[in-house]
Amino acid sequence: MNKYLSYTIVGLLCAATLAVSCRKPAKSGRTDTYSSGVISFASDESFSPIVEEERYIFEVIYPNAKVNPVYTSETEAMNKLLSDSIMLVICSRDFKKEEYENLKARRRVPISQKLAYDGLAIIQNNANRDSCIGVPDFKRILEGEATQWSDIYPGSKLGEITLVFDNKGSSAVHYVEDSILGGKGIASKNVYATNSSPEVIDYVEQHPGAIGIIGSNWLNDKRDTTNVTFKKNIRTMRVSRFSPATLENSWLPYQYYLYNDNYPLIRTVYALINDPRKALPWGFAQFIASPKGQLIILQTGLLPMYGNITVRDVKVSD
Repeated sequence: MNKYLSYTIVGLLCAATLAVSCRKPAKSGRTDTYSSGVISFASDESFSPIVEEERYIFEVIYPNAKVNPVYTSETEAMNKLLSDSIMLVICSRDFKKEEYENLKARRRVPISQKLAYDGLAIIQNNANRDSCIGVPDFKRILEGEATQWSDIYPGSKLGEITLVFDNKGSSAVHYVEDSILGGKGIASKNVYATNSSPEVIDYVEQHPGAIGIIGSNWLNDKRDTTNVTFKKNIRTMRVSRFSPATLENSWLPYQYYLYNDNYPLIRTVYALINDPRKALPWGFAQFIASPKGQLIILQTGLLPMYGNITVRDVKVSD
């Protein structure tokens, strides 16, 4: 990602087109085309705010198309793709080598399409006044080495640290295990898995000692079109690559801090496609990667994968 002296993203210019094609019914009985028909696809629940926006606009533009999302864990979404029950998954990882080879061996056509960058946010209760955390200290929490808030912030009286994830098979769990723990599992004994990102926010709001790990697209206050205002019922922690974390070396998951790589917990959002006919699953994925789809991503607070980004200086107060 390029680096510019600025603060927040305000525009997007892309150059691409979305083609429309018609196909004859397949031997499987499928009648969907690139822009018509009915399909179901799976998405990691953490990306549902973006997916809902994309789905709504796609169906307005193509009224003969109906794309039905199934929001689930990343693990379950991939199981559905590998078992041929769906042909499109929106998630935060590419195909693993064995998954790709399995599909190819069965004469499938696995294709991965990068769509966006997302910041994995760490949220805390409003009663917690320690607003910065370093990745090394966050790793200590995940490993079970730091179990009390005083282990990270000497003098803190918040007591035990509770880790809260959206789902035990979610992309957030996979990210911290793969990117922070080096492939090891979470060793903390005080881990709680809810069923959705809103439940993580609710839990953290009600428990002063909790921290939640969710996709940053769940945090934006939709009344703020600059995407620099987060929800007021919880606090989003500034994250640093270093410990101790300070205001000077820590960052919030704003679009621009994803853009210039300051924020350390960045995920790539993928469309994983297994559609040999390149019909509606393929068409919807390509729409998200098109100029209209990328503009929707920009407006929902994530960083689009494609296009020329225009930035300018604005004043933002915490």
